[in-house]
Amino acid sequence: MPAKFRIHEFELPAALAGARFDVALAATLPQYSRARLQRWIKDGSALLDGRTVVPRARLAGGEHVRLKAEFTPATGVAPEAIALRIVHEDDSLLVIDKPAGLVVHPGAGNPSHTLQNALLAHDPALALVPRAGLIHRLDKDTSGLLVVARTPESHHALVAMLQRREIARGYLALCFGQPTAGGTVDEPIGRHRSVRTRMAVRGDGREAVTHYRIEERFRGLTLLRVQLETGRTHQIRVHLAHIGLPIVGDPVYGGRRRQVAGAGAQLESALRLFRRQALHAQRLAFDHPATGRHHTFEAPLPDDFRALLAALRSDADERADARFS
Repeated sequence: MPAKFRIHEFELPAALAGARFDVALAATLPQYSRARLQRWIKDGSALLDGRTVVPRARLAGGEHVRLKAEFTPATGVAPEAIALRIVHEDDSLLVIDKPAGLVVHPGAGNPSHTLQNALLAHDPALALVPRAGLIHRLDKDTSGLLVVARTPESHHALVAMLQRREIARGYLALCFGQPTAGGTVDEPIGRHRSVRTRMAVRGDGREAVTHYRIEERFRGLTLLRVQLETGRTHQIRVHLAHIGLPIVGDPVYGGRRRQVAGAGAQLESALRLFRRQALHAQRLAFDHPATGRHHTFEAPLPDDFRALLAALRSDADERADARFS
């Protein structure tokens, strides 16, 4: 559990002579962002040979630094006792299996009852970590794994790992369509030009790369195993719809509800009753920011997704029986 402040005292090496104070601190204390270090310098929390200086102050080398790293609790997000599925927990991080229907962050239309509220109830000290430790997100109706930092140091490390693409994120997606093989979608994504709540493939968007391969084939549908290289908003949903493989149940990018040619009443009913996008964050893999040990976590498919796949497999068995009868 992080304290509200931490004291760092050390001598700056002679090799830093001529460097800016804020740059030297960022190099010496990489667990803190440069912006946060600049704030501490400006408010007098970082002293150079016992005196306050400006962030751009030049060093002679060998100075004594005393930093009181103070963390201000986040305000505006209240703890709520919401049950969490905790896959892993240690002093540095949590891995959560988020259910479909749970929003990650409070926002317009969802001021409370979110994963962030639940995390603050589980561990009040997360109020001292940006966004209660959340470093990435899942859409409301996407289920699966999220990693949560429990300290400012692990938050900084995990954010940097995410930016360096060192956190592997694997998904299962059930899509309309039957691709002949797997592949990669390398198309930039930006805000939709006219519908601001949507994202779209745009030439002037941000880099977005999604890898996919075929896991299982069904009548008119395919279960894909998807690997994210980047993490843009709605990336998998946008990319798969862009190549003609919209995710089953996606209310935004899936288009009009589709009929599966030749499907029986049981399968049609299962598809109709599945009321969210069939997307599950099944796997997370990364090196632990404190120990360096490699970890891989997996989350089982939720009941509704498993029931839909069971209906598809039953339909496939019936087709096979009909061919050989």
